[in-house]
Amino acid sequence: MVEDTGRDGRPERSPLRPSRPAGPLQPVEFYVDLHDNTGWNFRAGDEMRAAGKEGSHEGNPGIVVVDFGSQYTHLIARRVRELNVYSEIVPASAKWERVVERIAPRGVILSGGPASVYDDGAPYIPPWALDNSLPLLGICYGMQALVQELGGQVEPGNVREYGHAELRQNGRGGPLFDGLPESLEVWMSHGDRVESLPQGFSTLAHTGNSATAAIGDGESRFGLQFHPEVAHTPLGMRILGNFVHKVCGCGPEWTPGNVATESIRRIREQVGGERVICALSGGVDSAVTAALLHQAVGPRLKCIFVNNGLLRAGEAESVQEVFQRNMGLDLMYVDATGRFLDRLHGVTDPEQKRKNIGEEFIRVFEGVASELHDTGFLAQGTLYPDVIESETPENQASARIKTHHNVGGLPEHMELELVEPLRYMFKDEVRAVGLELGLPREIVYRQPFPGPGLAIRIIGEVTPEKLDILRGCDAIVQDEIWDAGLYEEIWQSFAVLSDNRTVGVMGDFRTYGYVCAIRAVSSDDAMTADWVRLPYDVLGRISTRIVNEVEGVNRVVYDITSKPPGTIEWE
Repeated sequence: MVEDTGRDGRPERSPLRPSRPAGPLQPVEFYVDLHDNTGWNFRAGDEMRAAGKEGSHEGNPGIVVVDFGSQYTHLIARRVRELNVYSEIVPASAKWERVVERIAPRGVILSGGPASVYDDGAPYIPPWALDNSLPLLGICYGMQALVQELGGQVEPGNVREYGHAELRQNGRGGPLFDGLPESLEVWMSHGDRVESLPQGFSTLAHTGNSATAAIGDGESRFGLQFHPEVAHTPLGMRILGNFVHKVCGCGPEWTPGNVATESIRRIREQVGGERVICALSGGVDSAVTAALLHQAVGPRLKCIFVNNGLLRAGEAESVQEVFQRNMGLDLMYVDATGRFLDRLHGVTDPEQKRKNIGEEFIRVFEGVASELHDTGFLAQGTLYPDVIESETPENQASARIKTHHNVGGLPEHMELELVEPLRYMFKDEVRAVGLELGLPREIVYRQPFPGPGLAIRIIGEVTPEKLDILRGCDAIVQDEIWDAGLYEEIWQSFAVLSDNRTVGVMGDFRTYGYVCAIRAVSSDDAMTADWVRLPYDVLGRISTRIVNEVEGVNRVVYDITSKPPGTIEWE
């Protein structure tokens, strides 16, 4: 798409750029290019509506990742999906009936974890993973658990092994190492060692400190002491690909077109002939959700855009401009600013902020639904990282990082049933589906904005004064990042208003103002992130403009914390 240019040849902002709405986009036609493994099949218009009426109703064929508490579990799932194979994370306590609700298992990967298999309370491999003749791949703790469960022995190691290591195959490594060199670099992170192997298993590869760095039973069960999912194992994707494709027999079926088709079928199956309201925020997640609902239920979709008073400058106007006037969605605008600010009055705890906001959103939507006939469903753009980071029955092996307002922040009792077509997708997958649906690039590659809005970028109590200050700071950050040509290169860039004040001097007078922090991170999926090395001149312009243009701020700092140990948002 060719961008219009403004003064100095700089690109004009799209209507979704929050700080400065511009002219309208061209009307958009929703469509999906559906394809099979052999190539393009057909372009869907009316055909898409018919597609959801047919096909198998079993879960997506794919790989189950059993979570033993590793920091890399989500990365394993992502790597499998990068191989165009569906994957889903389940806790070790998951029952078979729950597992097969959404996935038709073709194989199981056992994650690493912080425990030792001989410790009291150490997690065990779920019985269904061993009883259903499924191919198994144990990684680190997963390999040790496999050895222990099948009659081998694991002991504390004499030498701990962390970091890079050279792996050498013991002859032919079987299908797992098919096409790989005899020696390859891998990443180790373990303190225990396998003392004896289960019957039928043999050693496939070793390192200088680990005599059993890879094992197998000659058929479909394997163990790796190293981590193939991390970038520090350069050929790790080849190993995972061999397991997923050659051992498990999975084809490359997890593609944007297929995902869209399956999502539409599931939506129709869930909602039947009822009306659906969709929580639309203007971000890519809710936009893709709305596009899928538009294909699935057509005129029975009603999109609701709630102004919670926690939006950025100009955002309420720009969202309505794009989604109602230019994309033709049936959009209702609800200004609930007063309701949300009342719920946040006196609240300083970040978790309570998220819970209050999540509950108030639901109450607003329930009020709208009561005025519409045959409306029993609420659609929202929940993503897989939201589920993983929030403590839910689906991820009990993972510690709660923070409650996402649309997951753990929801009230216990709701009158509306949730429709969440993106619940098991990562952000990059959502963007791919969005492009497949024909959404404009300005929407698809818009930087994420949290559902609780500026409330979790204001440390301490949220007040109208602080909101005005933060909007001014954030608008400057967006302006300068955009004008520097960095917007699409950065996962998120924003301002945070701290609760601290510092002494300054302006115009020979003493000031006592807030500290504003700038945050810019790079990421693939928001599960991990690194701080962006912004050019000094960009940081300098941001700082100078904020202290000169935004009353109440006299100091600007730059956050250089990665995730982990920090999170992307401050609250």
